[in-house]
This record gives sequence, C-alpha cells and structure tokens, in this order.
Amino acid sequence: MDFNGAQMATILEVAKKAGVSKATVSRVLSGSGYVSQAKRALVDRAIAETGYRPNLLARNLATKTTQTIGLVVTNTLYSGNYFSELMAQSARIMEENGRQLILADGKHTAEEERAAIQFLLDLRCDGVIIYPRFLSIAEMDEIVSRHRQPILVINRRLRLNDSYCIFSDQHAASAAAVAHLIARGHRDIAFITGSLDSPTALERLSGYKSALAQQGIALNNGLIVEGKWNAQSGMAAVDALLAGGQAFSAIVAGNDEMAIGAIKRLTECRIPVPSAVSVIGFDDIPLAPYTVPSLSSMKMPVTEMIKETINRLVSMLDGGELSKRPAFPASLIERESVAAGPHCPADKARG
Repeated sequence: MDFNGAQMATILEVAKKAGVSKATVSRVLSGSGYVSQAKRALVDRAIAETGYRPNLLARNLATKTTQTIGLVVTNTLYSGNYFSELMAQSARIMEENGRQLILADGKHTAEEERAAIQFLLDLRCDGVIIYPRFLSIAEMDEIVSRHRQPILVINRRLRLNDSYCIFSDQHAASAAAVAHLIARGHRDIAFITGSLDSPTALERLSGYKSALAQQGIALNNGLIVEGKWNAQSGMAAVDALLAGGQAFSAIVAGNDEMAIGAIKRLTECRIPVPSAVSVIGFDDIPLAPYTVPSLSSMKMPVTEMIKETINRLVSMLDGGELSKRPAFPASLIERESVAAGPHCPADKARG
C-alpha cells in the first residue's frame, strides 16, 4: 500500500503491461544486462502508466550497494558558517560522484554519535563520514576497525587508522596566527577560545600557548577567555578582557563569528581596530572581506578536506587502495583588521 491507501503496482504488473518478462524489467531497473532500446521503451512506459516504484531495500540487497554516503555531525555545529560550507561542499561533491548524502545528527554525547553512526550503517549506507566532537580518538579507531563498511573521520587524527582520517592541523594554524601577530610587533595577545568541550577549540588554544612559548612570551591566563563560537560570545569576551584590566594590542578569536563580535564591541567602546587592537579570526567565512575593517582570518581548507574525504571513500568502495597524506595546511588571509603593534621595530624607526 502507498501512503494514500492505494495498492502499489508490482514488477509482475509492469512486465504484463509491457509484454516482457519480469527478468527484462529487472534488468531495466538495475541497469545491468542487455535490453534492446525497443523493450526498454516499453518498460519505461509501463512503469509510468502503472506508477510502479521499485522496492529500494530489495534492490539494495540484490546489488549490495545503495549509492548513499552517510554523514554524522553534531547539531551544535548546525548554525555556523563552517557547517554551511561543510554541507554545501559535501552535497556538491556527492552529486558529482553520483551518490546521495544522508545526514545523521550526532547530538550531544559520544554515545549519541555512536548511535548516529549505527543508524547510517543500519540503513546500509555504502560508507560513513564522521565529523566528531565527543568520540575520543581511541573510540573512533575502534569503530573504524570493527566495521566492514568504510568509515572515514574528518578533522581528527587517528592513531591506528591514519588512512581513514582527513584533517587540518588546528594547533599549527593557531600558532601561525599568533606568530604573525608577534612578527608584526604584538606581545600582549588575547585569545578567545571556542567552547572548550570541542577538540578544535582545545587544539587552537594549545597552538596559541605554543607560539607564545616559542617566542619567550610569558603566558597570561587573564588574556584567555572562553567563547561559544558565536558573535555574541565574542562581544562578551571583549567585555571580560576590558573588565580584567589587562593590556592587549591584539586578539586571536577561535572563529570568525567571535572575531566579528569582538570588533563590534571594541568599536562600541571607542577602541579602534586595527590601530589600537588587531584582530584575527578563523575559517575565512564569506562575510570576512565585508566587515569594517575587513577581517584577517586563518582560512581552513574545508573544501579540499571534503573533496579528499569523498574521493578517498569512493576509491575504497571501488576497490582502490588507501594512502595517507599529511595534514591539510591553513593559510592566513590578511586584510585590514591587522596592523603593526607597539613592539614593531619598523614603526619605532619611523617614529
């Protein structure tokens, strides 16, 4: 029965209508085996006239493929620009590869991320991609090793299955942003983290600390404020920094939304950007060139990572061999929100 209560046509009825055998109809539906153009036209017309819809489950069991790829993402990422690019690129590249994308919500815990993966496996997705937030490295290595269907991980580096992960070095990207500010003459650099239950936020914070240590700059915990990945938390972070009374000439924000919020609050407080405080964000969202001043940002290679993930997964499904590759590098897109700091030798010389 269909959803309106009407009896659905069967493959036998299609065969009778077309005047061909059930086997011929099956070959037309599966695209396998030779069928003459004349008979194919008869079957297509019979399908249209009877309203026949193939049983996808039965067809999938017969062909052992569904042409679907599952994607698990926690819903805490849904509202950000990063997620929009992740989904847009995933859908586009899946379509180019002739496959359908199925999204499953990883929700709020490691157990719920596990359940989402299992849901996609139960749907017989040919492969699954995970953008994890709560599962540990050890748990993901165990999941990848245990299942027959290929499971690839984005944005985390696995220890036992390094061919199954595609990642960008968040620590190195953050260290590069801080090192750039130091080279421009900044020493008192504040850092607005993302939510600290996020591995990405922790890695970016670690990179900030490492860059300071490498240049012999003492860590000042009073210049570190936790944000929540949104512009409002960037504004609140500036309020917290100003209330703390610690001097700073630059801010690195854990993503562009927080950086934009920080610029807004600094401007409202009559602290000009970048002449008084320089600001760098992460992700290089589409809005970044259009803020006032335009936002400098560490561009993360989301498109390249998604393309590599899907191509690698498709290659596996087609019987190809995996080969690991190094982390995808981020790149600094410098715009108007960064200027020379108070310790810039060139500025002192001009003065």
